[in-house]
Amino acid sequence: MKFSTTKKLITGITAAALLFAAGAPAAMAEEEVPSADASVGFYSQYIWRGFELSKDSIAIQPSVSVGYKGFGANLWASLDTDLYGADTHKWVETDYTLSYDGAYEKLGYGVGWIYYAINADGDSDTQEFYGTLSYDVITAPAFTIYYDTDNFAGDWYASLSFGHTFMIAEKYGLDLGLSLGYYFIADYFGPGDDYSELHDGILSAAMSFPVGEYIAITPEIYWSFPLSSEAEEFYKDNSFEGDDNFVYGGVSVSFSF
Repeated sequence: MKFSTTKKLITGITAAALLFAAGAPAAMAEEEVPSADASVGFYSQYIWRGFELSKDSIAIQPSVSVGYKGFGANLWASLDTDLYGADTHKWVETDYTLSYDGAYEKLGYGVGWIYYAINADGDSDTQEFYGTLSYDVITAPAFTIYYDTDNFAGDWYASLSFGHTFMIAEKYGLDLGLSLGYYFIADYFGPGDDYSELHDGILSAAMSFPVGEYIAITPEIYWSFPLSSEAEEFYKDNSFEGDDNFVYGGVSVSFSF
């Protein structure tokens, strides 16, 4: 079995996964001047594609991004402040992402490469390529496919996401999101016996509060849940306490310049 009940720490999705918690990278217009931003998030748990990757600890996740004319680069990491209850902290993951995003009228598109550097016993680094399409309407639908070419070669994950911002006041918007994922894991149950299911859903809510011109503080909350009975068993088999859904959240501080 590729993911055992020893709760092996597997690859995490990239900063984009949590910052685009609705599920998929959104296509962006080309920047006329270089842009950069940095953020750090403090979360009650680290959940990725239905996997519980932290337990009873705060996950601290910094991120730095730069972009110019559609090209982007991102560096993201995750620090477990109490690694599996062992009263120790550890940088468990560092992700590197290169991307290109563009748009034609209302249609957005993007491609990218993610390298996952895993700093956990028994785990290996891996990498994925992804492609995404989005459409600029009120529900902001986006469809993204990720394909692993390294440690989990042949595995792929598809995400359909929706999101909308409800303006509460002139400067404040409530961001609501929903993503639905389909997962294919080769040889999950044994040679030739794959896992191929409607897998996970994520509901998200966040509201950003600007502090001056360059800083924003954003409370966030998420609910990760299975989309099928097979996915429910998958969740249980790969969680610390046999849980089949997770509610978690935190706050992030971002700097844009």
